[in-house]
Amino acid sequence: MILDNLSGLSAYVALNPLFNEVIEFLKGHDLAALPAGKHIIKGDDVFVNIMDVQGKTPEEARMETHQKMIDIQVLVSGHERHGYAPGQQFSQAGYDAEKDICFHDEKASTFVDVVPGQMIIYFPLEGHQPMISDGPMRKAIFKVKK
Repeated sequence: MILDNLSGLSAYVALNPLFNEVIEFLKGHDLAALPAGKHIIKGDDVFVNIMDVQGKTPEEARMETHQKMIDIQVLVSGHERHGYAPGQQFSQAGYDAEKDICFHDEKASTFVDVVPGQMIIYFPLEGHQPMISDGPMRKAIFKVKK
């Protein structure tokens, strides 16, 4: 997991050159103005899901992992807390290959608060529990092929 300002994304391009596609997309698009839904950036390799959602309690928010894609989650408006389970190994029983997601019953051991203008990057198999909030939020979740 990486938590940083969105403006710092270029520092992480060495981890995955497809991060450049996200940077270029951000230069030409206002995340607050994009309609909700999926926006293709580079075929199946890079896309973004724009979501307008109501936050969940820590008990309602579900722990999840992915196998094929890296998440770059950007809070556009509202406030959000993310749960994280560093170093925990999760069973992949129930993995949905089409949606590249596996939900888990475990809850986070560590929490971080995210504000607009920040990003949080989750790599495959890192357990994360997003969308903890007591209000509405707009999020952009960039999915980048590992």
